[in-house]
Amino acid sequence: MARTTRHIQLMDTTLRDGEQTQGVSFSPAEKVNIAKALLQSLRVDRIEVASACVSEGEKEAVTSINAWARQEGFDGCVEVLGFVDHTRSVDWVVEAGGRVINLLTKGSEKHCREQLRKTLQQHVQGILQTVEYAREQGLAVNVYLEDWSNGYQDSRDYVYALMDSLRHSGIRHFMLPDTLGVMSPEEVFDSFGDMCSRYPELQFDFHPHNDYGLATANVMAAVRAGASAVHCTVNCLGERAGNASLAEVAVVLRDKMAMDLAIDESHIVRISSMVENFSGKWVAANAPIIGADVFTQTAGIHADGDQKGGLYESRLGPARFSRTRSYALGKMSGKASLRKNLELLGLNLSDQDQKKVLARIVKLGDSKQTITVDDLPFIIADVLEGKSYQHIKLLNCSITSGLDLHSTVSIRVDVQGKKHVASGFGNGGFDAFIDAVNRVMQEYEYRLPKLANYEVRIPKGGHTDALTECVISWECGEDIRKTRGVHANQVFAAVLAVLKIINIQLHERQEVPG
Repeated sequence: MARTTRHIQLMDTTLRDGEQTQGVSFSPAEKVNIAKALLQSLRVDRIEVASACVSEGEKEAVTSINAWARQEGFDGCVEVLGFVDHTRSVDWVVEAGGRVINLLTKGSEKHCREQLRKTLQQHVQGILQTVEYAREQGLAVNVYLEDWSNGYQDSRDYVYALMDSLRHSGIRHFMLPDTLGVMSPEEVFDSFGDMCSRYPELQFDFHPHNDYGLATANVMAAVRAGASAVHCTVNCLGERAGNASLAEVAVVLRDKMAMDLAIDESHIVRISSMVENFSGKWVAANAPIIGADVFTQTAGIHADGDQKGGLYESRLGPARFSRTRSYALGKMSGKASLRKNLELLGLNLSDQDQKKVLARIVKLGDSKQTITVDDLPFIIADVLEGKSYQHIKLLNCSITSGLDLHSTVSIRVDVQGKKHVASGFGNGGFDAFIDAVNRVMQEYEYRLPKLANYEVRIPKGGHTDALTECVISWECGEDIRKTRGVHANQVFAAVLAVLKIINIQLHERQEVPG
């Protein structure tokens, strides 16, 4: 496509249309904080913050936002949805200190006839009356043509007649919504282009919805057709499937269409997180730009390609959004994934030690989806702690615990080539395992030493699915000896530490001359 650089306004309607998301209702304080972040940090051109006449809480929020906007130089950037009700919505906006009203008019003949029970002429009369009053009160006026996408398809004559009646009334932006998200990019380009060519002196905004998952593609089509502004929301909030994603729209218009935008991308993720917390609607981990996993490489071959020449990097890099690239550790990991994480930690391991650590990572990855960089020091310490003897091997272990009940353990172990099955009981899973393993080891005239200390730690990240490190101190005669176990399950981390002390002591007993 031809790449023509021009400025496109982004109008964010998270605080109005986004609040139509099921279960979302921002408090006045939350609205003020989001509005400030959108205008002052992200630098969107305009924000739509409320619907007029909804509630006193809504009026309180809008009043605070408008007062702040005037003080900080954003006067005229805050817009409120109003209705064709002559003075009521206009007075509400004026009392809240507003400067811009977005009138909701009917962009389809069907809506006008069946919902309003009015003719086009009656509707136009009401619109012009409200517009005139709003302008007398010092408000700038924009107009939504609600359900324009269906209205244009069903009766273009209605849409043209409505536009012809309003084109000279002093309206700044004519905002064309795909209210039900039904349009394809081709339909958007053809219909939007027709509107722009028929009324070249007017400014048209595009207001998409995402019911078919086409909102971002439809934005591109509208911009190609001549849109001067597009509407979006943070995290795709909005009714049904939501509105166009601000993050996606911003990067696509810049990267794929070379459009000039005012926004500062480095704040996109921070504001996404703010809206996520205030709304209670969580972003998918694989959501473009803002998802937790979108700058994480999982496959070892990708990490290898990046290390050798940035082969799996693109213009859509994490630094643009104040993020960093990471390399997941798990069963798909390769040497390059491990090296990237070792570099991040400032650690150096020999090739042989890297092989050992990688083997442990892959093994752990079979039972744990992702191992984080915070888990890595635990794994390294466990693998490199010393020689790994195999006098006793745990083949199977089942632990059953209950509230106010003793725990039971069933184990199957291999001791020096001989298999044993035993059960144990105790005050907790670990105590029951000690009972079971001592029963097995009686045959070998061995009993576990007394515990001197028992420590459990998780990595500093504090995730509930983190690896657990268990370090047990044992009273071995006059010495205190420590063994370590690492596992996603806390009890099994302790079990592995127990097996280590048994293996160490059995090995030492063999080395003593008989």
